Amino acid sequence: MYPRLLDLGPISIYSYGLLLAAAFLLGLGLASRRARAHGLSAERVLDLGIYIIISAVVGGKLLLLLTDFQLFVERPSELFSLARSGGVFYGGLILAVLVSFWYMQRHHLPLWQTCDVFAPGIALGHAVGRVGCLLAGCCYGRPTDLAWGIVFSDPFAGSYVGTPLNVHLHPVQLYESGAELLILAALLLMEKRGRAFPGRTFWGYVLLYAVSRFIIEFFRGDERGMLLGVSTSQFISLVLAPLAVGMLIWLSRRPEPAAAAPEPARKGRPRKSRT
Repeated sequence: MYPRLLDLGPISIYSYGLLLAAAFLLGLGLASRRARAHGLSAERVLDLGIYIIISAVVGGKLLLLLTDFQLFVERPSELFSLARSGGVFYGGLILAVLVSFWYMQRHHLPLWQTCDVFAPGIALGHAVGRVGCLLAGCCYGRPTDLAWGIVFSDPFAGSYVGTPLNVHLHPVQLYESGAELLILAALLLMEKRGRAFPGRTFWGYVLLYAVSRFIIEFFRGDERGMLLGVSTSQFISLVLAPLAVGMLIWLSRRPEPAAAAPEPARKGRPRKSRT
């Protein structure tokens, strides 16, 4: 597709990096708006969002390193590819969740309510990020004879991420982007229906994403780390889906906590500077 949008002499603007930045900004913007609506400190949520972005990038690359460890052992020069790779989404998600729990405990943010605020933003950001994958040619699908198969022809994509050229492939990047948009719509609709309880939106996202990712993995064509006969992402999905169901049942049976008062602005840091 278009792995490089512009070449300005020694400076190149890569489509994946641009879309990834847009994904983070859109997801963080949505979380910030939802924080105000839920009576949380938008300033704290923005700070937490920065921690999430950093940990998501690091976690994604770490899981990629683990899943392709043998490749990096055999070809150490490939370690430099980690710098330009987005990594594995699940690695970023898991580390971001762990860092988020630490931050929320440290700053006394309500755990599940804060997670609920971020969940739709994660879905939105992921939907945009997968379009970046499509433009870059990474995370490509298996060969297919279906009418909607896509063909990559840019030699840079082939050398950059190993994309098969001139072959009809499943557009799995669009499959996942579309799935994330459907999940986003489902989460927002779910918040308006039924009995709401803290954690429902977050664990609803985990459940829906785990199911969709497990299915989409069957159509992926790039090299996948394997664990117990399934891809690493499918194995994580098999763990997360029942965990999400269990958490939804457990949280739905807990007594409703008293509403938390909005956190006052921190002294010495004007709110207007964080818009």
